[in-house]
Amino acid sequence: MGGILLLGLIAGLGTCLGALLVTMCGRLRPGAISLLLGFASGVMMAVIIFDLLPSSLLYGGPRIALAGFLGGIGLMLTLDVALNSLSAPSLKGSGYIKMGYLIAIGIALHDFPEGLAIAAGFAAADKFGPLLVLAIGIHNIPEGMATAAPLRYGGMSVKRVLALNALISLVTPLGVFAGLLLVEASRSFIGLLLAFAAGAMIYIVLNELAPESRRNNKYLAYAGMVTGLALILVLAFIV
Repeated sequence: MGGILLLGLIAGLGTCLGALLVTMCGRLRPGAISLLLGFASGVMMAVIIFDLLPSSLLYGGPRIALAGFLGGIGLMLTLDVALNSLSAPSLKGSGYIKMGYLIAIGIALHDFPEGLAIAAGFAAADKFGPLLVLAIGIHNIPEGMATAAPLRYGGMSVKRVLALNALISLVTPLGVFAGLLLVEASRSFIGLLLAFAAGAMIYIVLNELAPESRRNNKYLAYAGMVTGLALILVLAFIV
């Protein structure tokens, strides 16, 4: 369990890496962000289609897989609506600091089901877990940048920005720990968690990563997506 928790922490620390890039270098170029987000989208979609959903059907059957998949989408949709309703009135004239905190809350809430996904991936088969760690770690980098940028613009010190992102990074291994406990209690949770993770991740990809990646440079975004998909297919043949 310790090794899996460590990998979950590494994935979560992608948020800190993004914050560190902002504090050291400022924002990445738009094209680089498009490529990075596109790559993360491609990796996550490939993992969902070729790994998570087939494995959830194998472990839990169609009804469990459908229930978990819809549950994952429903949770992310609920979080999205709640955060949007909170942020809309609050951001008027409140400055960058409050914006940064709201983004941080949203990212933390998103990171917990991603931790569940990592736990389910390792429970199903060892090769799924590292792929999820890679995909989640990569997409956490721009999320850390999104948190750090408004906080820095609002005047928060570098130490406090990095400390906040370090706290956010702990949410992913917390989700991993919760997922491992569920799987240990009953192996029947594996199929449900895999499908739940697939639903949560596909919402993140379709509603956040893919549209954001195309905002600055759609050609680099598509190049990143194809590269991510190709990487997972190659690894599937090798492993």
